[in-house]
Amino acid sequence: MKIRILGPAHPYRGGIAKFDEVLADVFGRQGHDVKIINFTLQYPSFLFPGRTQYTRMAPPQGLTIERRINSVNPLNWPSVGRAVAREEPDLVIPRFWMPFMGPSLGTIARSIKRHRPQTKVIALADNIVPHEHRPGDRPLTAYFLRQTDAVVYMSNEVGTDLDTFRYRGLRAMSPHPTYDTYGAPVTKAEACRELNLDPTLDYVLFFGFIRDYKGLDLLLQAWAQLKAAGKTAGRKLLVAGEYYGNQEKYDTLIQSLDLTHDIVVHDRYIDENQVRYYFGASDLVVQPYKSATQSGVTQVAYHFGVPMVVTHVGGLPEIVPDGRVGYVVDVEPQAIADAIDRFYAEQQAEPFRKNIETERQRFTWEALTATFLDLYHQLEK
Repeated sequence: MKIRILGPAHPYRGGIAKFDEVLADVFGRQGHDVKIINFTLQYPSFLFPGRTQYTRMAPPQGLTIERRINSVNPLNWPSVGRAVAREEPDLVIPRFWMPFMGPSLGTIARSIKRHRPQTKVIALADNIVPHEHRPGDRPLTAYFLRQTDAVVYMSNEVGTDLDTFRYRGLRAMSPHPTYDTYGAPVTKAEACRELNLDPTLDYVLFFGFIRDYKGLDLLLQAWAQLKAAGKTAGRKLLVAGEYYGNQEKYDTLIQSLDLTHDIVVHDRYIDENQVRYYFGASDLVVQPYKSATQSGVTQVAYHFGVPMVVTHVGGLPEIVPDGRVGYVVDVEPQAIADAIDRFYAEQQAEPFRKNIETERQRFTWEALTATFLDLYHQLEK
């Protein structure tokens, strides 16, 4: 089949770009003709909360990536659609993760369908209802959905959100696959040496972009409770990720909770070749999210065999079976603190790691590509 993916890829950074690249690679290895139609402009700089949108890594080998989409130029969208339609794709996969992208991706999909009606448009939706709400979210999302034949989503919560739009196309859920593109696991000694950490200490990891909905403030409060109870001796909290919001809020909280010497903060975007060191150094990954659908961080933890504590929001409990590979807890500091304490007190590291080896077999890229192809064949009938 001829497949075109509409979404970010190199030179853009981040989990969505990496996901698109891996998805294209897997389709390609299955014998399909695959191309990623990338952005020339993804976000205007004044809308982007981080330091840069671009990666410092070399482009992925063996992929065809064409930069064509300008997210804010309506004159660009129909022309991109016509250009894609001229390639006569069987399947187009627009990647939808926020309403802001609805007009550009929706109009491109509409243009493709107008010029080549037999092309099937099956969206991959990270979110339908965004974590951080803005005026106009629903009409922008509704416009995008009207241009699709089907939607693939990666957690049941997104499917429930899709119901609120009375979506009439086909749909299917396929869990977020495990990332296996960040290199082989490393020993704790090697990881600590690379990150200049003390290898005699235990580390609990918070990883990824720091946004309000990801609940770092809850984890800081939980750590303060553990410290007050005398349960942080020989342990530190490792925070690795770029602030996408008010850094001063977290700095003030760390100082007010007297945690300055209890936390190691690497406040920057973590390049792909450095990811394995953070997971290699850590005993436990904590995702204290206040809202969620699915999480790429969870799947990185699966790849590196690191147990997890996640909050009971969105699709996280679907991915992290409570008591097998980690703990699922309420969205409040005491519950997070209790889970961290229980992990160490009950010496659950090795049992959880063994269970991870079994559980991660559920999350394959081949299952995701099969979901797209199954929907395509249903639409062809």
